[in-house]
Amino acid sequence: MLALYGHPFSSYTWKALIPLYANETPFEFREVGSDHPARAQFVQAAHPAGKFPVLADGNTAVIEATSIVEHLALHHPGRAPLIPADPAQAAVARMLDRVFDNYVMGSAQLVVNAYLADRANPDPEEIRRGKAGLLRVYAWLDNWLGANDMPPHVSLVTCAAAPSLFYADWVEPIPAESPRLAALRAELLALPPVARCVDDARPYRAWFPPGAPDRD
Repeated sequence: MLALYGHPFSSYTWKALIPLYANETPFEFREVGSDHPARAQFVQAAHPAGKFPVLADGNTAVIEATSIVEHLALHHPGRAPLIPADPAQAAVARMLDRVFDNYVMGSAQLVVNAYLADRANPDPEEIRRGKAGLLRVYAWLDNWLGANDMPPHVSLVTCAAAPSLFYADWVEPIPAESPRLAALRAELLALPPVARCVDDARPYRAWFPPGAPDRD
């Protein structure tokens, strides 16, 4: 039996949960928090920075959400094509995975971190940098979507795009000038594995440092 250590409100935990749900892979979800110190200790020991998600597969611990998706594709395949079979398409999927993690989620995290550091007086320069980064990557992605096809769901790209676009749009809404990206976000949120993550995270929305909007 697989076990996934993480938290329902964590974007990177979603990234690991989506392929498990999509392929109906049997696993146990082990929520990490103050109520479960042994689970937190496992994560601290398994990950060099003590971060989740961590996938336990027998005696093997797999860290980093992208690597978890790759591990599931190799060792627990199902009907969802997590990694495209064609090497060239797989390379594109991995490229987009990095774009969503580094530039969508990464830019949104700058804003979130500013509020975590000082919720009453967040650093305006960090907020400006984060939102500017989001608007730039939104435009890039919208242009890319206009010229290319996404890998079929549920892929590594789905797993990276769904949580990053979900939370990034809370930080800086996708503008009208990026209609293809807005449509992709709506498409992703309608997928059953993603909708399940959204619903499971609802009780924790008050935790979102900049304040969660009353939508989604």
